[in-house]
Amino acid sequence: MRLALEEAGAAYRDVALLPPAAGGGVPALLKVLTARGIRQPPFALPVLRVGRRLIAQTPNILLFLGERLGLAPGEEAGRLWTHQLQLTLLDLYLEVFHTHHPLGDGYAYEEQKAAARLRTRDFLRVRLPKFLGYFERVLALNSRRGPWLVGARVSYADLSMAQVLAGLRYAFPRASGRALRSRPRLRRLEAAVFARPRIASYLASGRRVPFNNEDLFRRYPELDR
Repeated sequence: MRLALEEAGAAYRDVALLPPAAGGGVPALLKVLTARGIRQPPFALPVLRVGRRLIAQTPNILLFLGERLGLAPGEEAGRLWTHQLQLTLLDLYLEVFHTHHPLGDGYAYEEQKAAARLRTRDFLRVRLPKFLGYFERVLALNSRRGPWLVGARVSYADLSMAQVLAGLRYAFPRASGRALRSRPRLRRLEAAVFARPRIASYLASGRRVPFNNEDLFRRYPELDR
């Protein structure tokens, strides 16, 4: 979501990164989720506030932003295809989370290490190649129009794909390196996204939230086989 806003040069206020004294941080985020009088309350973060509107769920937020920021095709079929790719990326996100929390986030990682090893082994050997192979094929089918997943211009699906690949490199540097070795189009997409001027400026600014072991992509060396 941040990459989409940055790529478009949109003005936005990142409440999560503001200190509580400035009206940000965890207290502000919890206030959004528990505020009364909202007819369409969000279930969980992230949430995009646009005026009085609260829009939740990352694919839904990007569906809203894509059309308005020029990061999705203008025709309905193209917009639906881009949204479909984003939903497939969400499936991949969830499978990544379940590698380190296969029993649920109510248990600490240390309480589910054995299950995590089994789940990660299946993910790295079966599920990850299946997802990456699919997206590599999508890129091949669109290759005459450019290095992107959809059409001849970068879309929010490309930004999300690059973010996922970067997260995989953080969480599973050895395994993801092996998996991407035979997927040159995905490697080119990742490089092309992070070389875009506004994205590169954002990465160099220090405002990007770094990958860490409190987020979705987590690095546990014992799982990276």
